[in-house]
Amino acid sequence: MLELVKNLKFAWRYVKGQKTKLILFAITNVIMAVIGVVLPVLSAKMVVNLTSNELSQLIYISIIIFIIEMIQNIIKFSNDYFIQVIYRETFTNTQKALGTEILKLQNKTLDKNSSGVFIQRLISDTGRLSSIFNNLTINLSNIISNIGILVAVLIINVWAFLFLIFMLFVLIIVRIKESRVYNEKDKEFRKEEEKVSGFTGEVVRGARDIKMLNAENSFLRVMNEKIIMLNQKRYKMMRVIRNYDLLGRSLIDFMDLVFIILLVYLLVQKNLTIPLALVIYNYSGRTTSIIFSLDNLFRVVKDFNLSAKRIFDITLDKEFPKESFGNKHLSKVDGNFEFKDVNFSYGDNKVLDNLSFKIDANSTVAFVGKSGAGKSTIFSLIDKMYEVDSGEILIDGVNINELDKDSIRNNITVINQNPYIFNLSIKDNLKLVKENLTDEEMISACKMACLDEFINTLPDKYDTVVGEGGITLSGGQKQRLAIARALIQKTEIILFDEATSALDNETQKEIQEAIHNMQGEYTILIIAHRLSTIIDSDRILFLNDGHIEAEGTHEELLDKSLAYKHLYETELKTNTNN
Repeated sequence: MLELVKNLKFAWRYVKGQKTKLILFAITNVIMAVIGVVLPVLSAKMVVNLTSNELSQLIYISIIIFIIEMIQNIIKFSNDYFIQVIYRETFTNTQKALGTEILKLQNKTLDKNSSGVFIQRLISDTGRLSSIFNNLTINLSNIISNIGILVAVLIINVWAFLFLIFMLFVLIIVRIKESRVYNEKDKEFRKEEEKVSGFTGEVVRGARDIKMLNAENSFLRVMNEKIIMLNQKRYKMMRVIRNYDLLGRSLIDFMDLVFIILLVYLLVQKNLTIPLALVIYNYSGRTTSIIFSLDNLFRVVKDFNLSAKRIFDITLDKEFPKESFGNKHLSKVDGNFEFKDVNFSYGDNKVLDNLSFKIDANSTVAFVGKSGAGKSTIFSLIDKMYEVDSGEILIDGVNINELDKDSIRNNITVINQNPYIFNLSIKDNLKLVKENLTDEEMISACKMACLDEFINTLPDKYDTVVGEGGITLSGGQKQRLAIARALIQKTEIILFDEATSALDNETQKEIQEAIHNMQGEYTILIIAHRLSTIIDSDRILFLNDGHIEAEGTHEELLDKSLAYKHLYETELKTNTNN
């Protein structure tokens, strides 16, 4: 009960906007419950009047029953409206809130969990949580309404009433036991559902690569295994329902037989007349609906508590820690930053080892080194995608942990090897970073990114839709579009993470030209495998095993670093052979 109260308080924050409708819904359900009590009592009185030949009251009671049933129908109609509106708004608010929390998660958290963990909670659990107030009100109303049946039986005969109470008590115990077992199976099912959802998402996203690898059969086999496992969990869950349903119905049938024997005994003892015995027996069938309403109530509560816990785990930082930012805001960032004795590890794998360096505003600095040297990790730490284990990162002399989110993310743009482009027009992709973007600003940014000329060759020009992930664009075109986005966003620091490594020489030159257009006006950091793309950088930092082995200009490194010289000569030989 305490868990339910706590979870209801949590869910209430998403229903507040529908407070008036929810109150009206609760009031109408109370009226429905009262009607449910009154109608059986009136029906019982009609039977009593019939058996006692008090016919004058029959028409009067019949008119009252007709009026009450008309009111009942009107209330049912209005309740359907309230249910739809309350659910829709609560579901929308819950999904928005959970979606916001998911976007706040640390990258380490996202790395450890499949997308299915978040998709299922965002779609399924929010729906279950959103329906709780409707379901609670409806089931409680049904229970109260059916209590009217028991009141009617009590009016007619106390022994029949006591037997029905005993029958309800036994069946409630069975349903409570069922609810506990079902809840455990439901937990297992939902975890398996997350795995299937995550893997299915990966298959859809990687469909092109799967086809190119001719690996459809392998992936279908794995997917089939996961679906079979999911169906086994679903079968076990449904088997619990079937088994306890069989037990419950068998008990009802047995008690029905005992109840008939009791009614016969009461008839023999002349404690009951035949018409009243028939009425009581008819009502006894309806009392079992109390059990089904209670059963639904138990299941709704268990289902709700489980869904609320799964959402709590994300929103309350228990299993899914969030990104943390400071409160200090920089209205303008110059672009100076410094690493001071920074250490960082992925699990047990140490990537950066007491790394220290300074970068001046509006300079162009390149990072080179073998794979795993820590280059991309540096970029992730600068953009605060991960937290350092120890040491400090300073932006314009301020510790990055003291800065608010906007001071960091609004002033840093990362352009990687395969930037994500949305299934929108070129113009709308650019407007994602600035809603009030003018055509002049858009064209100027695209010209600077060496993209305007290409766009003007398209039939719809800037209104051309580029497909999911920018599928209709080449790698170089996607990167130039990402550069244009950065220019429109006017971030002071632009990070190129191996942005030219997979491009042909002609496209590489176009990207280099775009970078050259920005030099001197932005702080530019570049990670590159091709040393020929960064020889004009103001500084080059050569990394090895998480620390800086050498630094300087291209010419300086050729003189003082044998490892850098070897990398450069190897690249020259490769280019000559090609």
